[in-house]
Amino acid sequence: MAPRVLVSDALSEAAVQIFKDRGIDVDFQPKLGKDKEKLLEIIGQYDGLAIRSATKATEKLIEAATNLKVIGRAGIGVDNVDIPAASRRGIIVMNTPFGNSITTAEHAVSLMLAVARQIPAADTSTQAGKWEKSKFMGVEITGKTLGVIGAGNIGSIVCDRAIGLKMNVIAYDPFLSQERAEKIGVTKVELDELLAKADFITLHVPMTDKTRGILNAAALAKTKKGVRIINCARGGLVDEAALAEAIKSGQVAGAGFDVFETEPATESPLFGLPNVVCTPHLGASTTEAQENVALQVADQMSDYLLKGAVTNAINMPSISADEAPRLKPVIKLAEVLGEFAGQVTENAIKEVEVLYDGNFAQMNTTALTSALLAGLLRPLVADVNMVSAPIMLKDKGIILQETKRDKSGVYDGYIKLTITTEKQTRSVAGTVFSDGKPRFIQIKGINMDADVGRHMVYISNTDVPGMIGFMGTTLGQAGVNIANFQLGRDNEGGDAIALLYVDEQPSDEVLDKLLANEAIKQAKPLEFSVE
Repeated sequence: MAPRVLVSDALSEAAVQIFKDRGIDVDFQPKLGKDKEKLLEIIGQYDGLAIRSATKATEKLIEAATNLKVIGRAGIGVDNVDIPAASRRGIIVMNTPFGNSITTAEHAVSLMLAVARQIPAADTSTQAGKWEKSKFMGVEITGKTLGVIGAGNIGSIVCDRAIGLKMNVIAYDPFLSQERAEKIGVTKVELDELLAKADFITLHVPMTDKTRGILNAAALAKTKKGVRIINCARGGLVDEAALAEAIKSGQVAGAGFDVFETEPATESPLFGLPNVVCTPHLGASTTEAQENVALQVADQMSDYLLKGAVTNAINMPSISADEAPRLKPVIKLAEVLGEFAGQVTENAIKEVEVLYDGNFAQMNTTALTSALLAGLLRPLVADVNMVSAPIMLKDKGIILQETKRDKSGVYDGYIKLTITTEKQTRSVAGTVFSDGKPRFIQIKGINMDADVGRHMVYISNTDVPGMIGFMGTTLGQAGVNIANFQLGRDNEGGDAIALLYVDEQPSDEVLDKLLANEAIKQAKPLEFSVE
C-alpha cells in the first residue's frame, strides 16, 4: 500500500505533483491547517504531514497521529511543531533550511540599503507631495564595516553580497573556523570586537538560550556610535525596548527589522521611530523561495517514506538517498544487536558502549547507534524507534559511549555492543556478510558464527558433556523444531553458550525444563525483527 501524505497548508501544485509522481497517495487540503478539530479527527489516517506555518503540530495532534512517520515543514522555522512530542512518538521532523536562504539574505541586504538611505521615509514624503531632499541625508555602504553575527548558510551569503558591495566584513560565530572565514573572505572576531568596529550589524543565528537577547542593553552600549542594526533572523535576538532607547539617544542611527519578539507584531517599541524600517516577516516571501521549499519538502518526505533516506531532519541523523541502500543491512545488524542485549539483560542498564570496527567505522554511525538503541530499548518500551530511542536513553540516565577504530580482525567490519548493569558487563558483536543478513560473531567474548532468525533461544551454561543432546531432546519432545544450532565456549569446562534458531518459540514449561538442568544458567527466548 502506498504511503499517505496530508498536505494541510498551501503548498504549490508542483509540490503536490511530486508526491503523486513518486507514487505517494497525497491528500491536498490547503485550508485544513486552520481547522484544528477536523485535522485532529483525520490525522490518524496518514503516514506524512506536509505543512507551512498555518498548521500547528501540537502535542495533542501528534498524540492523535497514530500512523504518522514524518512531518515536513516547507521553510526553515519549526516553531509550529512540538519537536519533543514528535521525537517521543518517533516521528521525524524535517525542514528546508536552504530553500529560502538566498531570499532571506537578499532581504537583509535590502533592509541595510533601505536604512542607509532612508528610502521608505523618503518615499512616503515624496508621494505626499513634499520635496524634502535635505531631510533624508544617507550614508554610503562602500568601505563601511559590516558585522555579521552568525556566518552559517544565510549569514555567509550576506557576507558574499556585502563583499561584492565593497564592504569590509567581520563575523562573529563560535562555529566559524579560521579556514572557513578565509574561504568566504571575512575576518573572524569576538562579539565585543564586532560591536566596537561595525558600522552595520546583521544577525543570522537561530533562537537558542545562548542567542536570546544577544543584542541587549549592555551589548548595544558597546556598539560604535551611529551603528545601524538589521534583523531578519528571529525576533527576540535583539531587545526591542533597549534598541528603541539606543535609537532615541543617538547611539544607534537606524534599524531594519523583519522579525519581532511577538508576531504578528501589531505594536513594538520600534514602531514610529525615525529611520526604522519594518517589514512583516518577509524574509522568505518571494515566489522563488516559496516554490523552492515546497518542492524540496515534497522530495525529502517522498525519499524518506519510499527509500528511508533522511534529509534536513531536526531530530534524526541524516541518511542520504545514495547511502540508504548500503546502510540498510548494517542498520538491521545494529538493531538486532540491540534487541539481543535488551532481551537477555535482566538488570538495570547503567552504560552502553558501541564499538565500530573496520569499514563500519566509516559509515554513518550516528544513524547506526540510533538503530541499535531502538533495538535495545524495545523490550522495555514497545513504541520506540531511531528517532525516540536516543532521547529515551538520555531520560533514563544511561551513559552512552561510541568508539571507532580501523580493521582489527578477520572481518572487514563489525559492531560490538557492551552493556554494563549494576551486576555485570555483557557484550555481543555481529557483522554483515555479502548476503546482507546480520550474523552474530561473538557473545560474552565467546566467538561463534550464527544466523539470526525471527525466533531464537539463547542458553548460557557450564561446559559439561551431554548438553547438546539434552537441549535437542528437550525441545524435540515439545515439538519445537531446531532450524540451526550454534554454540561456543571460552575454555574446557568453563562458560558455554548456545544459540538455537527455532521455527516457533518454546513455551514457558519447556524453558523451565531446560533451566531444571543445574548446568544451565540462563535460557531466554528471543524475538528479532528480521524477515
